Amino acid sequence: MVPQPGTKVTGEDIDRAGPTDDAIEKTIAAHVPGVLVTRTPDGGIAVRIRGNASIGANTEPLYVIDDMPINPGPGGALTGINPHDIASIEVLKDAASLTYYGVRAANGVILIKTKHNTN
Repeated sequence: MVPQPGTKVTGEDIDRAGPTDDAIEKTIAAHVPGVLVTRTPDGGIAVRIRGNASIGANTEPLYVIDDMPINPGPGGALTGINPHDIASIEVLKDAASLTYYGVRAANGVILIKTKHNTN
């Protein structure tokens, strides 16, 4: 699968954002148009690809870390990942890219590759 322009963030992009707590949020927001990245109360991040307009429905994207789908924490929080361990983050939001993941990808997919598993 070929990533679309403006949908991939590399570890180098995150490192260039500096050693701040919000480096991931700033980097994703700057490189991937149309996503909303927020900090959750427990210190994680929540990414919204399709927006927050749904009432009572799940708006969380599918998170896939090193080819393993994971369930995010409360409010869609992604926690426990050191920003310096990230090799790349790819945001899939178009229909063609999402066909592999089926219904689970209705709200988009966040693919995260860590430096420990850059195959």
